[in-house]
Amino acid sequence: MTLAIALTSATEIYAQQTLSLDECKQMALEHNLKMRDARRNVASAEEQRREALTNYFPTVSAAGTAFNADKGMAAMTLAPGMELSMMKNGVTAGVTAVQPVFAGGRIINGNKLAHLGTDVSKLQMAQTENEVQLTVERYYWQVVTLREKMRTLNIVDSMLSHINADVSAAVKAGVALPNDLLQVELKQGEMAAARSNLESGIALSKLLLAQCIGADTADIEPATHVAIGLLPPAPATLLVDHQTALGTTPEYRLLEKNVEASNLQKKLTVGKYLPSVGVGAGYVYHNLLQTDRSFGMVFATVSVPLSAWWGGSHAIKRSQLQADAARDELQDNSQLLVIRMQNAWNELDNAYKQLAIARQSMNQSAENLRLNNNYYRAGTTKMSDLMDAQTLYQQSRDKFVDAYAQYQTKRTEYLQATGR
Repeated sequence: MTLAIALTSATEIYAQQTLSLDECKQMALEHNLKMRDARRNVASAEEQRREALTNYFPTVSAAGTAFNADKGMAAMTLAPGMELSMMKNGVTAGVTAVQPVFAGGRIINGNKLAHLGTDVSKLQMAQTENEVQLTVERYYWQVVTLREKMRTLNIVDSMLSHINADVSAAVKAGVALPNDLLQVELKQGEMAAARSNLESGIALSKLLLAQCIGADTADIEPATHVAIGLLPPAPATLLVDHQTALGTTPEYRLLEKNVEASNLQKKLTVGKYLPSVGVGAGYVYHNLLQTDRSFGMVFATVSVPLSAWWGGSHAIKRSQLQADAARDELQDNSQLLVIRMQNAWNELDNAYKQLAIARQSMNQSAENLRLNNNYYRAGTTKMSDLMDAQTLYQQSRDKFVDAYAQYQTKRTEYLQATGR
């Protein structure tokens, strides 16, 4: 029997995974589906950048034709009754290479736009990192909060067990009413129901956390504990100038990239209606005259889209309007981002104040419980008052734990909002 218990305990310890918050965040960055998608998007943007780079190189093409006609395609009469027919069948083949010299800036601006796409994908991945880390933090503190509430419940349950023993002895001795014992037993029943709900909540929260970080087991034990009654450092040291911090946020930098992309798109639109110049060289073979012939050549090409300007002027104006809209969006959303930072700071500061209030309430409820316990033992208060005092004590500890987790989450939200 002892061996079986030992093996069971060893299995539980092996299956359980104790992780810190930073470890959970790192696991999420490596295994979370959103992060895998973000990395794929970055890799795709890099491939597009490499693809655009090939437009600087010559375009090489090869072609060949073989034919057999029912009569010669070229015929002439040399004299009455004397006709000459040629090119009834034959083979032609050639290879050419064309180097673009000028394409209206489309190659250069296309490459700049591809580079910009890589930068945008990386900034979007940074946004995804923030989102994933914040989600992990919320799930992590949810597990910590429920676990701390379970500890509080154990403390209260232990108190009730001692009170039950004392009241049972008093009832047997005839110095206490059976109703007092009934109230204690009812309270213990409430604790049993609360324990069941907490166990279910902890199990579900661990599942959510494990799924988010890609853990092999859902039995995750947070390495973090809430120091009941102790306040973390005040958040004043985290406050920064929001206007200065604006340029460090991925959201603002994405808005800047959007303006840059709009300007490049306008240049590409203009480039469609400018002349294109290229130089090339080729090698051709044919036997159209029943004789093998081959030769090399060099050439230049010039393409001017004359009629395209009729609609092109409107396309250019449209792209200019889009560039103007991107600049307006940058200005407007910059103000919203600063407002978001201020709101995040207000929520962080308020969360710290709520935590301080929760600590004060917890200390007061603990003292109230101590006094009511003494009063009941002295026979100067009712059992219902003692049970109410225990309920207030439990609730105040739970509120402190909730406020502590809320403060930690708001701290991360403010750091992310200010680009940290």
